[in-house]
Amino acid sequence: MVVLPGTPDITIIGAGPTGLYAAFYAGLRSMQVRIVDSLSEIGGQLTALYPKKNIYDVAGYPAVLAEDLVKSLYEQCKQYNPEIYTDTKIEKLEREGELLKLTSADGRVMYSKTVLIAAGVGAFTPRKLEREGIEKWEGKGLYYFVKDPTIFYGKKLLVVGGGDSAMDWAMALGDKSDMLLIHRRDKFVAHEDSVKKVRAMGIPIRTFWELKEIHGEISNGTGKIDHVVIFNNKTKEEERIKVDAVLCNLGFITNLGSIKDWGLEIEGNGIKVNHAMETNIKGVYAAGDIASHPAKLKLIATGFGEAAIAVNHAKTVIDPHASFFPGHSSNKDDKKEEKKHATA
Repeated sequence: MVVLPGTPDITIIGAGPTGLYAAFYAGLRSMQVRIVDSLSEIGGQLTALYPKKNIYDVAGYPAVLAEDLVKSLYEQCKQYNPEIYTDTKIEKLEREGELLKLTSADGRVMYSKTVLIAAGVGAFTPRKLEREGIEKWEGKGLYYFVKDPTIFYGKKLLVVGGGDSAMDWAMALGDKSDMLLIHRRDKFVAHEDSVKKVRAMGIPIRTFWELKEIHGEISNGTGKIDHVVIFNNKTKEEERIKVDAVLCNLGFITNLGSIKDWGLEIEGNGIKVNHAMETNIKGVYAAGDIASHPAKLKLIATGFGEAAIAVNHAKTVIDPHASFFPGHSSNKDDKKEEKKHATA
C-alpha cells in the first residue's frame, strides 16, 4: 500500500469540464486541490470522444472546439497548482475519523478533508446499433465517435441520430461531405436551433428511417463500405444507398461502477444531492452530470455553477469561520478603487 503525501482541502474525482472548473474555483478560495481521473488524459468525454467537435452552449463562446475548451479550463486552474493524477481509478471512498480516505484500483491511498465527485456519467460506452453483422464494420467505415473529422472529408457520409451530437457533426461536416442524416423518429432531442441550422444548410434529413445493413469488403483488417440498406420503420420500405462511411450518434450506456458501493444515496444513474450539492456523506459533494437533484439540467454550463456551489460549501466545512460566498472574483479590484476614491 502506498499512501500519497499531503492532505488536500478537496479532492476532485473527475477531470472533465466540471472538475477542472471546480479546481479553479477552489484555488480562488485558497484551497489545496488534488484531481484524480481514471482516464489517461484530462477533459473527460470532450477529450475521449470528440476533441474536434464544436461546443455551442458554453457561455462566452459562440462555438468552441472541445479540445480548446479543455485547454482553457486547464490554463485557468493550473495557476493554483493542483495535483493531477490521471490513470487513477478510485475504487473505495470511506470516512476515517475527520478525513476521507480514497483508495485507487492499484492500491494507492490518499486522504482529503473534503471530496467533490465530478465524474460525469461515470464509465461510458457508445450505444451501438443492434443489427446482425454490423459490429464487424466498427472502425472500418462505421464510427460511434470522432477523433479526427478529416477522415470524412469528401466522402459520402450517412449520419444516424437525432441528438445534439448528430446535429453538431452535421453542421461541422455538412459542407465537407455528401451527407444524409436519418433518424428513427420525427422528433429530435437536439436543441431546436441546431436542427434549424442543419436544415438551413440543405442537408437532407429523413425521419422514421433506420440503418439495416452495411455492405462492402473487409480484408487484412481494413474495410471499404460500398453501400448500406436503410428502411422506413413505418412503411417498411427499404432503400439501398451508396455511402463511404457511417457515423452513429445514439447516445451512451453509462455505469457508475464502484461509485455505487461507496455508501452514497443513488438516484437513477446519479448521486443524490441537496441544494448545497452535498451527498448523504458528510464532506462529500457531487456536481455536473453525475449529480441528481429536482432541477437537474445536464449542461456544461450548469456543471460550472454546481461546482462553485459545492466548493463554497466545502470551504465552510474546512473553515467554519469562512464565508460561504466571499464575493465576486473582481471584488479586490473594486475595493482598491473605492479606497483610492475615498482618500482622494
